[in-house]
Amino acid sequence: MDLKLDKLPNFEGRRGPLLFVVMDGVGFGKQDESDAVYLANTPTLDKLLNTPLVTKLKAHGPAVGLPSEDDMGNSEVGHNAIGAGRIFAQGAKLVNHSISAGEIFKTENWANVVKHGKNGGTVHLMGLLSDGNVHSHMNHIFALVNELAKEKVPKVRMHVLADGRDVGEKSVLTYINPTEELLKKISEEKGFDYKIASGGGRMITTMDRYDADWSIVERGWKAHVLGEGRHFKSAAEAIQTMYDENPAITDQYLESFVITDDSDKPVGTIEDGDVVIFWNFRGDRAIEISKAFEAENFDKFDRVKHPKVFYVGMMEYDGDLHIPSNYLVQPPEIDRPINEYLCAEGVTSFALSETQKFGHMTYFWNGNRSGYINKDLEKYIEIPSDRIEFDKAPRMKADEITDKTIELLKSGKYKFGRINYPNGDMVGHTGVVAAAIAAVEAVDQGLAKLLPVIDELDGIAVITADHGNADEMFTVKNGKKDVKTAHTLNPVPFIIYDPNYSGEYKMADIKNPGLTNITGTLINLLGYKNVEDYDQSLIEIL
Repeated sequence: MDLKLDKLPNFEGRRGPLLFVVMDGVGFGKQDESDAVYLANTPTLDKLLNTPLVTKLKAHGPAVGLPSEDDMGNSEVGHNAIGAGRIFAQGAKLVNHSISAGEIFKTENWANVVKHGKNGGTVHLMGLLSDGNVHSHMNHIFALVNELAKEKVPKVRMHVLADGRDVGEKSVLTYINPTEELLKKISEEKGFDYKIASGGGRMITTMDRYDADWSIVERGWKAHVLGEGRHFKSAAEAIQTMYDENPAITDQYLESFVITDDSDKPVGTIEDGDVVIFWNFRGDRAIEISKAFEAENFDKFDRVKHPKVFYVGMMEYDGDLHIPSNYLVQPPEIDRPINEYLCAEGVTSFALSETQKFGHMTYFWNGNRSGYINKDLEKYIEIPSDRIEFDKAPRMKADEITDKTIELLKSGKYKFGRINYPNGDMVGHTGVVAAAIAAVEAVDQGLAKLLPVIDELDGIAVITADHGNADEMFTVKNGKKDVKTAHTLNPVPFIIYDPNYSGEYKMADIKNPGLTNITGTLINLLGYKNVEDYDQSLIEIL
């Protein structure tokens, strides 16, 4: 298909560049002591919010393709939505449908899972154990386990990763206990052998992303595959022991553990002929462990052994690199993202963030595709993230992102740029209010340096967020304060900073605007008509 954008008759954009800024995790909260965005000293953002070209956007639930208003948004679906300009069914919604319709159990890959499991192989289920609905959901896991029992697969092992980010920071036992009960019930009633075999906290074990820290994956490999780690008789015992040893520890930072039998032998190492299902539906924290299982030539750590298993993901985590080779649910087919149109028009652009959100400004923005759309027109820059708990360094790489953005803008090479400040999200996930305040302030200071450059170059800046996080750092229920490390359901800001604005357009009257409305707006601000089937632009050209 030949893609084309038509010029607007009454507005050709500005002489300078259009800069799109994502303040990751910065939403509109209650403006109380739980709201780190409100508590932060943000003179630049405060001033911007009091200008005419401002609105609030929905960044969760059906507005970004998730099942219900109770489903918090996340960076993946948020950047998918902005890049796509339309709402596509995402993650949990796709899996929900596949399971409820029975489609997942009619696939060739599921048939292979069952075949291996009934021919002597153990079926290993691995992933994030929670109902956060960001990376995974308990309902999906239980559906898989129950179907394996129905298919009379005799031996199943689970390798469970504690959440503590998208759900309560010390809530994993509320998921471990019913899981162990289900496995025990199946084992007793059907005479099968279903057990939890290993686990750990998601930020310590298995779930690294963007090649930030492969030692996390290595710890998972040692626990899940080799059976190396602290020994316990049950997952519940492991969790409670670590809670007792360190009352300040939270689920995401629990160390790796291994379940052993009465002779202290691991109950579930992964061997040749086994099956491994990684049950997360979200891709970013599933890609590295998938590579560790599938790659023949692997140099990230010493695997010690590389068992020949049938490895299958809940979904395809990278559509270009086809990771993993086998998966159970088809990913959303996001065609014609904005970058394809911009490249077709010859618009030069750059994408920039630090490691933690680099993939969001590239892979997710481009509709779950790796690599450049047109390398002659685009430049992607990744600033390596520090390997440190983010509350210990809440500025993260905001200063480096700002400085590099200014350099790129002033080079005169790029008509469009997009950047992501991860601070509000990554530091918000730690639950440390003071650090989150400092993180939001770092982003505001970055904006304060960027806007004069927009003035100087006769450009436009569009500032928004992909979801909330730092705007709600704790909740209060029955007088008890509970730390909140998950994303929020709050709306996010949308701001157009156009120093040469003279009334050529106005904010459009849209009921319940969301992230997908941003895309047509960016196209308009570059001087083009919106794509016909993209969601309505947030501005109306006069």
